[in-house]
Amino acid sequence: MSGARAAANFCAVLLAGLALWQIAASLAGADLVVPPVTTFAQIGVLTQRPSFWANVEATLFAFVCAAGIAVALGVVLGAWLGNSRVAGDTGEPLLMSLGSLPKVTLYPVVLMFCGLTLSAKITFGVLHGIVPITLFTMGAVRNIPPIVRRIGRLHNFSPARQLLSLLIPAAFPEIFSGIRIGVSVTLLGVVLGEMFASTRGLGTMLMNAIGLADLPTVAAVTLILVGSATLLSMVMMWLDRRIHRRATAERSL
Repeated sequence: MSGARAAANFCAVLLAGLALWQIAASLAGADLVVPPVTTFAQIGVLTQRPSFWANVEATLFAFVCAAGIAVALGVVLGAWLGNSRVAGDTGEPLLMSLGSLPKVTLYPVVLMFCGLTLSAKITFGVLHGIVPITLFTMGAVRNIPPIVRRIGRLHNFSPARQLLSLLIPAAFPEIFSGIRIGVSVTLLGVVLGEMFASTRGLGTMLMNAIGLADLPTVAAVTLILVGSATLLSMVMMWLDRRIHRRATAERSL
């Protein structure tokens, strides 16, 4: 029942958004706001071009690589900082500073080392995603009940085994909440990287369309990116809720 209600609410919001979009296009004119029908028609045109799918493939590959690196590094780093009070007290302010820093200020540095290559896009994505994953993991590990740590000491687990076998599994629901947020902003980082530091990808395609004042293509690519980000967020949120629900059920047993 709740799933049907959520689907109905989503459809209602979607229809309301399309209606507002059409009203804005009617009031401002097609030269300023591309109507929904024109945008969807342009998406159909783009999907017929092999170059479009090459750009999609480039963005998807860079995103998967960046998300994988951000998750792996963020979980490992966050678990270490959360398990070590000294390291956590030192690293947390640095992470907060990195998280609040506009990433555009780091573009010249990344471009200097990576150039207009795939590694630059991946680096931009990792820079956006690793901070929330690390912070959530650090907080989750810090808040683990003391009994879990005592179990590790009773069994003479090494610090690495205790971290991998006890702490991370116990904190995984909260860790996954950070992964959900981190993966979403990683996609944003990859697209921004393509806009400033790439020759291929949907971000590059968007910048080229802006340079040519091709408003239908700008609207079409923007809608594709927004739709993809929304779908990704919905899937991750669904997984997050299932993981928390399962963890709650296991604790109640």
